Amino acid sequence: MKLFRLFPDDTKIPFMRWRKYSFMFSGVVSILCIVFFFTHGMNTGIDFQGGTLMEIHTKDGPADLQHIRNTLNGLGMGDVEVQDFGSDSNVLIRVVRQDGGDEAQMAVINKIQGVFGDTVEYRRTEMVGPRVSGELAENGIIGILTALGLIMVYVWFRFEWQYSVGAIIATLHDVVMTIGFFAIAQLEFNLSSIAAILTIVGYSLNDTVVVYDRIREMRRKYKRMNLLVMLDLAINQTLTRTGNTALTTIIALSALVVFGGEVIRSFTSSMLFGVVVGTYSSVFIAAPILIFLDPKLGDGKDKEADEEAGEGEDEGVVEPA
Repeated sequence: MKLFRLFPDDTKIPFMRWRKYSFMFSGVVSILCIVFFFTHGMNTGIDFQGGTLMEIHTKDGPADLQHIRNTLNGLGMGDVEVQDFGSDSNVLIRVVRQDGGDEAQMAVINKIQGVFGDTVEYRRTEMVGPRVSGELAENGIIGILTALGLIMVYVWFRFEWQYSVGAIIATLHDVVMTIGFFAIAQLEFNLSSIAAILTIVGYSLNDTVVVYDRIREMRRKYKRMNLLVMLDLAINQTLTRTGNTALTTIIALSALVVFGGEVIRSFTSSMLFGVVVGTYSSVFIAAPILIFLDPKLGDGKDKEADEEAGEGEDEGVVEPA
């Protein structure tokens, strides 16, 4: 039985010939994402806007989340989040902060209690003010920046500073794209979205390190190989691993997007988008950026004639060290 292969083992795709177009495409899209972020803003959730939080326990068995969600949406209170936790009977309700100060927040509590009455047990009621939500937003930004800083240090120690800068550029590219995706699609941006961004950062870095490790290996083995040929060969040799990892992750995330429900739709949609962007950046951003950052990788880095000759003669230009 013949095994299925996403890419043949001997692929010779000239990725470096497309580097100018990929840089141009990524630059234009990144600028559009930044423009949408400042003009349209983010559809921030209760975590960042503040609001009312209530914990209830249903007395008649497992809670019907869809019925509770539909009931609360009919009260005209704006964004409402409903999720179970701990057990099937425990439900957490979050209602976005209302205009009108504390009196408006108390009105929300009264509305919810008026709808459910004595059919549920009210275990906790809290009001999240703008100060707390601002602290959450600040901590989320600090978390992302800290992760990027530690990534730079890690890649610097494992490889060299040029690779560290390249990894950060590719990772920032993914973060900007994902934030732009939230702004354009107006998906709800909450604390789980911060978790999604950090997960995308880790996924993208993993792909980038795999490509960089192969480049470093070839750099030691073939000291006089043309830089463009070396980068193409390194990407092609890791293409099967990158493609298989991305495909299996996309299949799993697609199932969650379709069948996971509205509660995790923002998280799964951003993750699906981030995996695609992260795979793209590791091939078309992280690798070719080394042309500008590390001239010691090889000779003749800007000779298009060498690049074209390398398409069919990848092995012919190799001179083992």
